[in-house]
Amino acid sequence: MPVDPVLASYGDLAYGTALVLYLFAMILHAVEYAAARVPAAVAAQPGVAGGDGPPGSVATLLRPHGAAGGRGKAERIGRAAVALTVLAVLVHGSSLVLRGAAAGRVPWGNMYEFTSAICAVAVAAWLILLYRQGSSSAPALRRLGVFVLLPVVVLLFLGGTVLYAEAAPLIPALNSYWIAIHVAAAIGATGILLVSGVASVLYLVRGRAGGRIAAQLPGSATLDRLAYRTAVVAFPIWTFALITGAIWAEAAWGRYWGWDPKETVALVAWVVYAGYLHARATAGWRGSRAAWINVAGFGVMLFNFFFVNIVIAGLHSYAGI
Repeated sequence: MPVDPVLASYGDLAYGTALVLYLFAMILHAVEYAAARVPAAVAAQPGVAGGDGPPGSVATLLRPHGAAGGRGKAERIGRAAVALTVLAVLVHGSSLVLRGAAAGRVPWGNMYEFTSAICAVAVAAWLILLYRQGSSSAPALRRLGVFVLLPVVVLLFLGGTVLYAEAAPLIPALNSYWIAIHVAAAIGATGILLVSGVASVLYLVRGRAGGRIAAQLPGSATLDRLAYRTAVVAFPIWTFALITGAIWAEAAWGRYWGWDPKETVALVAWVVYAGYLHARATAGWRGSRAAWINVAGFGVMLFNFFFVNIVIAGLHSYAGI
């Protein structure tokens, strides 16, 4: 079907608007992070602000800071940042819907759309985590928003500039119902793993940094648990993406597996994340060792996303950039 240029332009406008809203939300989160005051003597106590409490003690790990139950200036800024992030992800979702309606297909047919969808999933996953933990009563966890939104803003900027592609029908190689199954699973897993990777990076930073930087972050136990639980959710989705990709490959190319560069690196990522989950469940490999494996796993995902898609030629070289 022909592309509707009006809907496509509205979709691009919504994309740009979402990027600006994410940027402002990130700035508000950064202001909250800088404005929050956690006295050193308090921050050092287990279960307060950034300190570690007993396993599963969400109330102590996420205790509000500051006077009057934490309802100070920093808290108001943090709540505004979350509200702006919610607005941004709704506008972002509308951009994907408009792009899909304009082209008459799923809105992830090229790198620009794929990047946009991954970022939308990452932000949605982050907001769900905040909601489940009681976002507005959890300043320590909420302050991670600046670190989650930073890669989202960078990726969306690259998507809207370097990777941008006009709305168009699917190329023949992608014109299959499997794109709504296989690629959707890959998008969902990658977006969730972005949050997991950020949590592990902050876990490592918190272990090496001291003073106010560490005190402003949630406790190590919280970061470790956040990274692990998101990876546990994403891993079976990524596994499903690999399986459905093999089925699609057999239908398209007559073989389930051919060691194409993208297939190979995707499998490497799966092995690394399997290693992370195993390490996280093994007493001797918990903590920073497991966190490094998780960071390495997301590094492989980024390598697969950018280098393999753009630089290396293969059967998956149809990114539309």
